[in-house]
Amino acid sequence: MKFAENNRISHRQLYRQLILSFLAPFLLCLFGNGGTLGKNGVGGTVVAVILLLFYVIFLMRLRHSLENPVKTAGWFAGCLTEIFFLIYCVLTAAFLLALLGEIVTVSLGTGISKGWLLLFSVLLCSLGTSRGIQKRGRMAEVSGGLVLAAVALMLLLSVRQGKWEYFQEMLTDSRWNMRGILTDCYGVLCAFSGIGLLPFSLEYVEKNGSAGKTVRLAVGTLGILLILVELLLPAIFGWERLKYETVPIFPLLAGADLPGNILARFDVLWMSFLLYSLLFSIGSLLHYGHLLAEKTGLGSGKGWICVAVYLLALFPVGDASIQKYFQIYLGYIFVPGMLIFQAFFFFWGWKKRKKNGKAAGLVLVLLGAGMMGCLSGCGGVEPEKRLYPLAMGADMEGEKFLITLGTPDLPKATGQEKNGEEEEKKALEIKGKTFDEIEDNYRKTQEKYLDPGHLEILVLGKSVLEQEHWKKVLEFLQKNPTVGENVYVFQAENAGKTVGWSSPQQTSLGEYVSSLLENNPDEIPEEAVTLREVYHQMYESGKLPELPELKVDNENLEVIFNKE
Repeated sequence: MKFAENNRISHRQLYRQLILSFLAPFLLCLFGNGGTLGKNGVGGTVVAVILLLFYVIFLMRLRHSLENPVKTAGWFAGCLTEIFFLIYCVLTAAFLLALLGEIVTVSLGTGISKGWLLLFSVLLCSLGTSRGIQKRGRMAEVSGGLVLAAVALMLLLSVRQGKWEYFQEMLTDSRWNMRGILTDCYGVLCAFSGIGLLPFSLEYVEKNGSAGKTVRLAVGTLGILLILVELLLPAIFGWERLKYETVPIFPLLAGADLPGNILARFDVLWMSFLLYSLLFSIGSLLHYGHLLAEKTGLGSGKGWICVAVYLLALFPVGDASIQKYFQIYLGYIFVPGMLIFQAFFFFWGWKKRKKNGKAAGLVLVLLGAGMMGCLSGCGGVEPEKRLYPLAMGADMEGEKFLITLGTPDLPKATGQEKNGEEEEKKALEIKGKTFDEIEDNYRKTQEKYLDPGHLEILVLGKSVLEQEHWKKVLEFLQKNPTVGENVYVFQAENAGKTVGWSSPQQTSLGEYVSSLLENNPDEIPEEAVTLREVYHQMYESGKLPELPELKVDNENLEVIFNKE
């Protein structure tokens, strides 16, 4: 089939472009530290979506006036308007690019340099600006439904992790108040502010006079997703914990596994969809930036816009990174300024058309392939150069933490061991007064990159349970998003000795205990405690739940569950 090259996109393509552009930024940025959550969050989101539905009608009336602001309002007013929106495109793209770098280099535990990653991403994004908007529309049409379905599936799988008593905490502890509703409402409106760019490109939409229905449908879809997440998060994590989670979507992804634990790191797949959406957003902003630069007489902007975005994302301005000042700019400068400019053009009412535009379609293929390539190996470090502990033990030796990492015997498990080859020690011990020191000591003494993403068992020794040393252990694990919250937590007299245990069949502790629990015909005992439950109790009461115990007697391992 040969597509007609008319530089137009359909309403379906417009809808899916809007979904892709907003989905990831919403999920990653809106719910941190208790923001846009609770009763006020739900109420504020509902009010914001209603206002946005009317705002879309307003935008449709602006499409002729903002197609070419210079011809509509004169050179000075027109150029000032275009520069105002151009700055928004540059700053927002830089903010999202910095967010992408943080996710890939930190949250996914890769070995890729942040500088190179950001440079690679922005260069690939810039390639798409030489293609027509139709290419970008086709990419959105193919991938938009898949990404939306993947996110919906993720939320559906997460529902089974929710607890009614956790949800009741939100209902009890959060309070309705007008100020809170208005604050959260304005936060959601600021997050949707990118819709204000639509009048600049509606001329490229087929039957643009009726495109308002499509835009309102996209706003409604995103609004429903936001409300579902706002209801789901407190049911999974508890209200108190959500007040301290910077990006609660990360632990949510870690727990959204398919039944049967088909993949050990299924969260990487969910994250790949969010990263794809994030990359689409960056491509959209570059597209609008180039479009506005051309309308302003600043050339295509393909070179200097990319350089500006890259530098702002990588280097701080003064003592603050772009993440620090972007929210201030968005809430106090751009949104009020945008409404002033739009009101001016609305009342001016001069209807003119001009055909001009570029798109960013190629970038979606290249970035998607590039990022999936990175994610397939969980980062820039090859799998064979990584250490995958299945069990972790924590003890105290004087004033120092003693961390023991238990790894599987992969050669024996796969039948690939070599005769005469020295057996690799299954438990690695590392000491340090702080976990920063422990990480530093590990890097100095071990050649393999530490990847805790496959951790299944956490054992806390009695020495750690005393004087609340366990809180520092949990804080360390919580800062590492690769650690899944379905990790089982136990106590033991000596965690190091326990983690170093292996069955007569040479099965490591992590393999043995996780198989014992998950292959139990009577399902996992109710007394089994996961890391997510431990986090909840810690934030709720500052204490640990009653932990089951592991006892090692010679070659025998006993799992003792607490019976009420």
